[in-house]
Amino acid sequence: MRKYKFNRLELAGSLGDLGTLLPLALGMILVNGLNPQGLFLAVGIFYVISGAYFGVTVPVQPMKVIAAYAIATGLSSKQVQASGLLMALFLFIIGITGAITLIGRYIPKPVVRGVQLSTGTLLMAQGVKFILGKSTFQVLQDAAEPFLSVQSVGSLPIGIIIGSVGGILTFLFINNKRFPAGLLLIAGGTLIGLFLGVPENLKRLSFAIGLPKLLPYGYPSKADLTFALLVLVLPQIPMTIGNAVVANVDLSREYFGDKSKKVTYRASCISMALANLLSFFLGGMPLCHGAGGLAAHYRFGARTPGSNIIIGSVFILLSILFGKNALAVTYLIPMSVLGILLLFAGSQLGLTILDIREKKDLFVVLMMLGITLASNLAAGFVVGILVAYLLKHEKLAV
Repeated sequence: MRKYKFNRLELAGSLGDLGTLLPLALGMILVNGLNPQGLFLAVGIFYVISGAYFGVTVPVQPMKVIAAYAIATGLSSKQVQASGLLMALFLFIIGITGAITLIGRYIPKPVVRGVQLSTGTLLMAQGVKFILGKSTFQVLQDAAEPFLSVQSVGSLPIGIIIGSVGGILTFLFINNKRFPAGLLLIAGGTLIGLFLGVPENLKRLSFAIGLPKLLPYGYPSKADLTFALLVLVLPQIPMTIGNAVVANVDLSREYFGDKSKKVTYRASCISMALANLLSFFLGGMPLCHGAGGLAAHYRFGARTPGSNIIIGSVFILLSILFGKNALAVTYLIPMSVLGILLLFAGSQLGLTILDIREKKDLFVVLMMLGITLASNLAAGFVVGILVAYLLKHEKLAV
């Protein structure tokens, strides 16, 4: 099989993770004042380079703990940038020293599956919120479909209509190689955006060719760095290790076998460190890999790094050709369409627990899910490791 493919399935698969990436990116642009041009350029470069290096489909996502807290509390762009810089430093240290390899070696398989099931469940729940118009982003915009001029058909919200039709189409075409489901969803959603989009947004669909400024917000202060370390970075670290490194590497090996030999704990850390350093200088958001993103790309057809080149090129061109107007292009895709992508990606990731056979192992997985839903994935990850090792003792039973 050729290393790179550029066909309909790779195109559809390349779009599979937009449901996670776009809402958080838009939220950090609108609420935290991040630079859209620099953000999209950093995402695009990270997609292209990581795909070319690792030789398989590689996901690119926002760091969710940082993004969610920053959006919810309206942090400044400098504080967000400080968190990206500190995460780059941390990931580089544990990657270059090989510490992450030692850490990964002692994380039990049930904990990895717990991270994957928990992440998948969160993705599915978020997908449902997008369709119902109940996500944080939609609530902040005070609209179920913020960028559509029509919000309902009679008494039925338009997001539910679009989501229902999109779900049926996905079921019908999920394994269709001629008309891939992901491609149909994004193409159909874009057409809806063009016909029903808010007029003010459609007027901004024009070229503004240029490159983003370096360090658009300047250097973060010591106060910004201290705040970012305590409030953003420390809570993000367990989730990054659990989901973006260990679970992502495990899933890559499951999907691609020997082709993913370059996808190691060490290489993933260094890859994310370099990406966050780049994003810091371009004024973008903290970036990572992630098992949920990989499941999304794979479920909708991505099988080679060609998908990375496709979606990365889209983001790079979006940044360079549209500049400050790049947001207007992303507004064309309805939130309910992104919700369908999340639903199917989450289910794909959750199904990885099918190889869990032992009762104790399943207990760890389900306990991690419960803790994650009650608090967060980082807490579930830490407690999962402790419980998994406790249950290795024969005297303890569940």
